Amino acid sequence: MREQQTDLPPEPLSHSLKQRHLTMLGLGGVIGAGLFVGSGAGIGIAGPAIICSYLLAGALAMLVMRALGEMSAAMPASGSFSVYAEKALGRWAGFSAGWLYWFLLVVVLAVEATGAAKIAHGWLPSVDQWVWVLLFMVVFTLSNLAAVRNFGEFEFWFAALKVGAIVLFLVLGTLAVFGLLPDTDPVGLANLTGQGGFFPKGMGGVVAGMLAVVFAFGGLEVVTIAAAESDDPARSVSRAVRSAVWRILFFYVGSMLVIVALLPWDSLKPGESPYVAVLDSIGIPAAGQIMNIVVFVALLSALNANLYGSSRMVFSLAERGEAPKALLKVSGGGVPRRAVLASVVFGFASVVLNLLWPDTVFLYMLNAVGAVLLFVWALIAVSQLRLRPRLEREMPERLTLPMWAFPYLTWAALLGMAAVLVLMLFDDSARPQLLWSSGAAAVVLLVAAYREVRARRG
Repeated sequence: MREQQTDLPPEPLSHSLKQRHLTMLGLGGVIGAGLFVGSGAGIGIAGPAIICSYLLAGALAMLVMRALGEMSAAMPASGSFSVYAEKALGRWAGFSAGWLYWFLLVVVLAVEATGAAKIAHGWLPSVDQWVWVLLFMVVFTLSNLAAVRNFGEFEFWFAALKVGAIVLFLVLGTLAVFGLLPDTDPVGLANLTGQGGFFPKGMGGVVAGMLAVVFAFGGLEVVTIAAAESDDPARSVSRAVRSAVWRILFFYVGSMLVIVALLPWDSLKPGESPYVAVLDSIGIPAAGQIMNIVVFVALLSALNANLYGSSRMVFSLAERGEAPKALLKVSGGGVPRRAVLASVVFGFASVVLNLLWPDTVFLYMLNAVGAVLLFVWALIAVSQLRLRPRLEREMPERLTLPMWAFPYLTWAALLGMAAVLVLMLFDDSARPQLLWSSGAAAVVLLVAAYREVRARRG
């Protein structure tokens, strides 16, 4: 079979995203409720060694993003890894990667709308939760329909608030660790080495902790999708990926270090934010409400980013004949409005689901997409392995963001993902996610195979 050309046609979409938009999208894209609230579960599993868990998970995410960044800098495309999978492995791979990721994003954006609605309902109990979900979906749908710059501005300020909150937390926490805040004493290493030592659950705890936190790094992929709509795609994605992966690792690992240094790891209550516990311990007034506001903004930010990413992904699928051609209509401002509307259907359906089955349906849907991120990451790594020799041969001048130690670290990333999937299979809490996600992936692969057979016969 003849190799496909690696160069891509120009995108018909807007090119109004600026470097500052992409940089903040990269920084804020993975700083969400999973970090501010969900990190407590990881600490409960691994103790202070959760730092090692985040280092391992972060290293895996960094390798995947570097591989994706290499391809995105050389061939910017609104379909990002779906386009690269098609070029590297064939139409079935591009179809599968694109539709799986679209499915993941539309489900997660509905869940994020629901999470934000629960917080807003707590502030204004007289307004039903479903009303808030409807309001958020309407606001962000209209914003994304209007102009891509609206998406960029929303994400810039959302991400700025999240990054600012993390930086302030790190500064206050570090001062408290050294006893430099009023009414605080230096804590030393007591909480890192007490309560069973740094590894209270052994290496098994580190591995289980990694399983609990690895999915918190999902979301960086949207940077490479958005890069296609920037004024200088190749340069923009290179700068965004370079800055984001290191700073995010610093934010995640730095936060965990502050938390487990200041508080005994076994004093944290399940389901409560460890960030709130730290702010309470150093005497920050209204810590719970402050963190509620930050989590609220994080959820709306993720909703906005996922709506954008899903609409561009399904638009790219339509460009390649893998989705209905009707989705290709672009507004005068370069916005794929029908793709946006197609991507919010489930979000609006979640308004009804919030009325009927608020406590069950989202659990099933999240299980169905729980491991999809790993499947997408694996396709990214395999695509990079296949495309790198072509890039070196056909357009070496575009390899501005080469993968480190190619191909060894790409293979290391694939082995890491395989290890996480095996761990999920043997973990009682994670196994349902793997099985449901595998079922969803199998359905998409069957459809892809059917389309391939039909195309060959036709």
